[in-house]
Amino acid sequence: MATSELKGVAASAGIGIGQVVAVAEPDLTYAPHAIEDVSAEIARFDAAIASYIEHTNAQAEAVSAQVGPKEAEILTGHVVMISDPYMQGEMKKLIEGGSCAEDALVQICDMFASMFEQSGDELTMQRATDVRDVKTGVLAELLGRRPVDIASLPMGTVIVTHDLTPSMCAEITGAIVAVIAETGGLTSHSAILARAMELPAILSAPGALDALSDGTTVVVDGSTGTVQVEPDHLELDAAMVAQKKFAEDKAALQAYEGKPTATADGVAVELVSNIGTPEDANAAMERDAEGIGLFRTEFLFMDNTSMPTEEEQFAAYKKVAIVCKGKPVIIRTLDIGGDKEIGYLGMQKEDNPFMGFRAVRFCLSREDVYIPQLRALLRASAFGDIRIMVPLVTCVDELRQVKALVARCMEELDAEGRKYNKDIPIGVMVETPAAAIMADVLAKEASFFSIGTNDLTGYTMCADRGNEGVRYLYSTWNPAVLRSIRAIISAGRAEGIPVGMCGEAAADPLLVPLWIAFGLTEYSVSSTSVLSTRREIARWTVADAQALAERVMHLATADEVRKALEAAVAVRAAAEAASEPA
Repeated sequence: MATSELKGVAASAGIGIGQVVAVAEPDLTYAPHAIEDVSAEIARFDAAIASYIEHTNAQAEAVSAQVGPKEAEILTGHVVMISDPYMQGEMKKLIEGGSCAEDALVQICDMFASMFEQSGDELTMQRATDVRDVKTGVLAELLGRRPVDIASLPMGTVIVTHDLTPSMCAEITGAIVAVIAETGGLTSHSAILARAMELPAILSAPGALDALSDGTTVVVDGSTGTVQVEPDHLELDAAMVAQKKFAEDKAALQAYEGKPTATADGVAVELVSNIGTPEDANAAMERDAEGIGLFRTEFLFMDNTSMPTEEEQFAAYKKVAIVCKGKPVIIRTLDIGGDKEIGYLGMQKEDNPFMGFRAVRFCLSREDVYIPQLRALLRASAFGDIRIMVPLVTCVDELRQVKALVARCMEELDAEGRKYNKDIPIGVMVETPAAAIMADVLAKEASFFSIGTNDLTGYTMCADRGNEGVRYLYSTWNPAVLRSIRAIISAGRAEGIPVGMCGEAAADPLLVPLWIAFGLTEYSVSSTSVLSTRREIARWTVADAQALAERVMHLATADEVRKALEAAVAVRAAAEAASEPA
């Protein structure tokens, strides 16, 4: 038997077998010191940034060639970040005040990283890693200490590191068979890059550097989040068999490309993708998505130093509509608030931001922000099937107010002679218990529902998935959450409106049969999950899914639900395997 096993977050599927190489950040310690020649210190600072930008752009070009331009944007985003006049200006103020360049860089980067980390929002929090990656890169330039040359590591290497940064990912070659990191999560940029590179990866494996010494043989299962340490011959053989099976399953997914999404008995549903930038739409279409189920527009605001204009937003929404060639594009209006710091919007810090002044509440109070977005969405609707989704709705009044603003914008556009879809659908992102309870009423006034399972789970269970103390409560398998989702779908179906799902649970193979049984009509998943989700849907007839749901919905705990679903899915997989020709 293997001498030991490590566990972490399964961030990128696949099985890697190889030898450990620990990759540590370079020693970036320095002695803070006062400076006398401010001009010379600023020149040294500028030179370090210029060198960092040159190096990072080269990395981005390599990633673009190896993986794709979408993934390269993560690195070019680092260039944009350090090029920001405000950030550089704050650093130079400190230098002018007598601080050395290293101190100025560290103080300002740490300030931004801390701000992002304290937001409590997972997507915002991942920016803290980006800021620290930038800090490390520029600091290395200032001190003349470049990190380990990952590109020169030998074949069969399993990288073990504290924090897998995007800049590390950019150096990865075919010699690297897997990655293990002590920090990081599913939505981190590094996880996104690892999945795009189809590199098995396990993140949030605390103590990995201490437990794994250089040269140790390991089996990394990025699908389960487990690391076998010094496996014996039988375990190595089993790992190689599993590796081959994973490759065969991946190849088999290609059979679902270009096929309609339907259950085994022919009930058609929509399979669409979640995106965060206009460029993501290209990847979604390349991965055979049938449209866009969630376009998170807040990134248009977060990646700017001033509010994006109506014209800038119009161009972004139009671009997605054109890329999707008439396929549905659901665009969520600005979902931002006290938990996401955007200085130029003048938002106030809140003690409990997730229950505070955010999303539709913020937008309805700031017509100067909301009206340009609604006008841009309407104008873009002339170029495709754009649909407007309102986040964090808790009462019918909010939906009515949004619809009234849309009507006002339509009158303005009519007066200006601009084209738009006069029947543009306006739907609700159902992610609060209040919206779930009032779903029957909301369904009478909404054009569609989209269930945001991430927030709905957290709000229903009163548990923050980022809080280690209560993470055990955060589970979409919990009967309370499942009952809520079933009721939402039932309310939408009763009024004849489409009901989709845009949370992570939409792609969960264990939960897919329940969604089929409940009558979900649209699944919005990451672009990399499109084909696997299509396959999962095709494995179930409605009758079989309903029979399973009937058993599961009488269970009392999340653990009971999970075990029942795992058993049912395993039985179905075994039956499929037995029916395959030898």
